[in-house]
Amino acid sequence: FAASPWPLALAASLTLAVGAGSGWWARGQWPSPPPPSASLQAAAPAYVQDAAIAHAVFTPEQRHPVEVGAGEQAHLLQWLSRRLGTPLQAPDFSTQGFALVGGRLLPAGAGEATPPARAQFMYQDAAGARLTLYVSVLPPGPPVPAGFGQTRSGETRSFYWREGRLGYALNGPVSQPRLDALAELAYRQLTPAPGGSHP
Repeated sequence: FAASPWPLALAASLTLAVGAGSGWWARGQWPSPPPPSASLQAAAPAYVQDAAIAHAVFTPEQRHPVEVGAGEQAHLLQWLSRRLGTPLQAPDFSTQGFALVGGRLLPAGAGEATPPARAQFMYQDAAGARLTLYVSVLPPGPPVPAGFGQTRSGETRSFYWREGRLGYALNGPVSQPRLDALAELAYRQLTPAPGGSHP
């Protein structure tokens, strides 16, 4: 992963928050993950904490893990895009062994800007491990540079980033290298390429 080019063009301007500390993004190299006892509240944005809670609540569900299943993906994306007020995509993680289970609509925190909703996409691998991608529309404000961060709570790791007015948090009980690879896949698919199209 050290040789990966993503997103080297932004490297000079990105600050990586890890647990209670921070460090500079350095040419695709990740800092060591925080210890299992690190608190999500130490440095992560509020939506990352909400993503961790939603992951813990819904991934154990066997009969109703999602509201709309992967068999209705077009409807799922249209519905969630309409409710969040922005076009959404569900990244394809098949090369990493994860298939889309489906997704659901979740409420945003009290007092947050419209739209008061967030989206969660769920994936599962052959061993039954579940991964979630949480998408939040951030409150309006002056443009800020893209930012990346990592947190860990027990066996669940989270990689989160901000792109424009959208905040993403990828959560799962996977190793750090595997989470890095999954995050790279998501970033490549969700970030518009120059000219406005997605890679």
